[in-house]
Amino acid sequence: MSNTTLRSPNPWRASSKPQARKLGQLKKHESRWAFLFISPFFLMFLVFGLAPVLFSTYIAFFSWDPLGDTKFIGIDNFTYLVNDSRFWQATGNTFSIWAFSTFPQMILALFLASVLRNPKLRAPIFWRTLLLIPNITSVLAVAIVFGQLFGRDFGMINVVLGFMGFQHIDFVSNPLAGHIAIATMITWRWVGYNALIFLAAMIAIPNELYESAELDGASRWQQFRYVTLPGLRNTITFVIIVGTIGGLQVFAEPLTLSGNFNGGDSRQFSTLTLFLFEQMFVEQKYGYAAAIGIAITFIVLIISLINFLLTRRIASEGSK
Repeated sequence: MSNTTLRSPNPWRASSKPQARKLGQLKKHESRWAFLFISPFFLMFLVFGLAPVLFSTYIAFFSWDPLGDTKFIGIDNFTYLVNDSRFWQATGNTFSIWAFSTFPQMILALFLASVLRNPKLRAPIFWRTLLLIPNITSVLAVAIVFGQLFGRDFGMINVVLGFMGFQHIDFVSNPLAGHIAIATMITWRWVGYNALIFLAAMIAIPNELYESAELDGASRWQQFRYVTLPGLRNTITFVIIVGTIGGLQVFAEPLTLSGNFNGGDSRQFSTLTLFLFEQMFVEQKYGYAAAIGIAITFIVLIISLINFLLTRRIASEGSK
């Protein structure tokens, strides 16, 4: 006779199959509702994100005239772009403004975030809110105010320089001074936003690391260098990539300072987006403007890839 005894099912124990079936049906309903709730994002992305990109890529291969004849010209727009000195001048101006705005902005944002992280700081919410005011201010208003500050004859900065005995600076005719002026506008507008991003990342760093470093005799600078900066590596990468994308889209500031879509008499303030706008709406070269937009996209992708590779290499070296 076998040692194993057959157990009869307990009539008083509820079967788990109906409950499992109900849970399965509930999950199906949840997944359907999830698709419904996230569908507006995909619809907005398809209409306002993917569709314009595909259409711009399409018309880049045409001599496009929305009210006249449209002719397929292949890669002629891109060939003309490579040989266009105005495009390369706009690229140089864009990267010059980007360099003058991004790196000082990063240093100043890190400094402000370090100050706001101080637990002894009074009214921290007030100071954090105050940093967001430049970011929510209208770009046109910022450009107009700074345009008055950097005025050649009666600008406040030149008035102060003249009072101190220095010669006035022509921020319109001097390309280097003009680039610094535009970079100052961008830095003033975005330094608070980046400082709050760095502050959020600093707060996430465990306090035990700072306490251990302080017990080991590390100074404030050594704690910042060996504890804070390694913890902000990914955040710095994010800020640089976002700053690069924003720096390649500078438009209102150089337009206000130069006063025309050419970027000045010698095109000293012509940026990539300003050059794109000029070709599309002034010269009405829609296909060529689409080619410029594609070129800007590739420039952003290349810089983002370089920055990602450098950051990953630094991270791998730091973990050894």
